[in-house]
Amino acid sequence: MNASRSLYLLIAFGGVTSLVACASTMKPQELVDARNAYNNAAQGPASRLDPADLRSAKEHLDVAEAEFAKDGDLQSARDHAYISTRKSELAGSVARTVETTRNTESVVNAMHANQTKAVARTSAALGRANSQLNSQGAELKLEQERLANSKERTAQAMADLAKLGTVKQESRGTVLTLSGGVLFASAKSELLPSAQAKLNEVASALTQEDPLSNMVVEGHTDSRGGASYNQNLSQRRAQTVRDYLVMRGVAADRITAQGFGETRAIADNGSPEGRANNRRVEIVILPTLARQ
Repeated sequence: MNASRSLYLLIAFGGVTSLVACASTMKPQELVDARNAYNNAAQGPASRLDPADLRSAKEHLDVAEAEFAKDGDLQSARDHAYISTRKSELAGSVARTVETTRNTESVVNAMHANQTKAVARTSAALGRANSQLNSQGAELKLEQERLANSKERTAQAMADLAKLGTVKQESRGTVLTLSGGVLFASAKSELLPSAQAKLNEVASALTQEDPLSNMVVEGHTDSRGGASYNQNLSQRRAQTVRDYLVMRGVAADRITAQGFGETRAIADNGSPEGRANNRRVEIVILPTLARQ
């Protein structure tokens, strides 16, 4: 009887010990949530559109899992898991915002506002994290300043460009239109002396633009002459303007040239006025979709 009772107690004690051991190795829910949040963000557009926040989420997730695996430090693991979750959600939010917006002036303002709010939410979350992560606050402040400075530069550049030609917001970006007659003599691709002063001002405005923005100089002609001739002329004119802007300080790796000949008329080539409108150079400031 006593031997049976002792055996029963030993088995029961062993079962309880096994349950406790299993429970001690179970990941906290915060760590599970952080892994799920990161996987969801990584499988979406965030890897292209907000790699910085996604990378930060992965770093905190790795630390959280390492802390838990090393010595079961639940508090440190939870802190890092919490920040990883917030970073993953921020990356997903920024990516979705970028995917569903285009860079007209009003959309740019909305995007900056959404990003600033997201940074503020992250700042508040980081304030509740472990004291070792206080440096994150400084990083967020720098990001807010960068966004504010970028918005201010863009606004000033748009105001300056509006004084030099026709500025429009299109789905492809901000378009500055300059009359071909102001820049070139008929059938020529060399800049008129008077054109250089105008392009100096254009270059000055473009160098204020967000350094992440790329640009395309597009050349266009009317329909007089052969299509091949017009294509070649428009390409040479676009290249001339592009090269001059680079000489005046626009970064060479940010600006390219493309000729379209007579294929993109904006007016009827049947009248002198229409042909004059079609002879033009357009500088397209492409939307900045993501921080690189």
